[in-house]
Amino acid sequence: MSAVIETSGLVMQFSSTRALDSLDVSIPAGITGLVGANGAGKTTLISLALGLLKPSAGSIRVLGMDPHSDGPELRAQIGYGPERNVFPDDLRAYDYVRHLAEVKGLPRDEARSRASDSLFLVGLGEERFRSLGTMSTGQRQRVKLAQAIAADPRLIILDEPTDGLDPVQRDDMLEIIVQINRNFNIDVVLSSHVLEEVERVCDHVVALNDGQVIAEGAMADLAGASGGIEIELVEVSDMPTAIADVVRLIAEAGVEVRQSATVLSVRGRPDDELFDLTTAAVAAAGARIRRLGQHRRTLDDIFSAPESQVTGRLDGPIEGRPV
Repeated sequence: MSAVIETSGLVMQFSSTRALDSLDVSIPAGITGLVGANGAGKTTLISLALGLLKPSAGSIRVLGMDPHSDGPELRAQIGYGPERNVFPDDLRAYDYVRHLAEVKGLPRDEARSRASDSLFLVGLGEERFRSLGTMSTGQRQRVKLAQAIAADPRLIILDEPTDGLDPVQRDDMLEIIVQINRNFNIDVVLSSHVLEEVERVCDHVVALNDGQVIAEGAMADLAGASGGIEIELVEVSDMPTAIADVVRLIAEAGVEVRQSATVLSVRGRPDDELFDLTTAAVAAAGARIRRLGQHRRTLDDIFSAPESQVTGRLDGPIEGRPV
């Protein structure tokens, strides 16, 4: 299947700032996470995909079309959930979603039906006639998602859809996004600062830094097994040095060991040797194991890799495990 968004040598220059620098990406069907620190180029790429900006150089194709020259036709097939809350507070959620569906070209009767269906789908069936100004942050995020899908788009682009949500609301939002993709065959590009939620729901990831791609590929490949083992130990009050002793014994064997609280990551030899070495160290130190398994690389590992492994440098706020 052809890419839903594809760029070639894409450049976006703002005065003295190059927001995108010869960007080559190919975003396939499914759910794709777009990650990067503030200023990495995510918002600029989204604006170009929506046809709101014209590239300084290079090209971008969305659903096989040029966003700049085919703007109206393309935008009729894209749903967009912006990061900012730009709601008319005195308008009812139903009227807001219906109006935007009509703007996308749906006949009035169909827009009415789809507005109700979309609000029910995102869990706002009972609240659909409430004024937007009276809704909570979580409800407003759901309204943004409802209007993005109301016109039955082929692709939706969601900019920080879980921003401001508590953990339960965040889980609900991510579940709805997965359902929209799986049940309605709508492709999703999800821009997020929170790596953990991207790992949970995305099939593909594009990581940007300083306007360039530093990682791109299937989530299973980027965040899969990467060699080494991970062991979680149990703190025992009558053996306060046990974990430190395990770390010392492993390090003395000449392999790499990293500690984060009670979790140790051990690398530097074949996994079967590491298992034997680590369990022997645990036994010698009298420590207790809660969990032992193969180390799995996360997106956080990608962004914390040394410069020899990752092009560029990552700067930006950290929220949970974000970029």
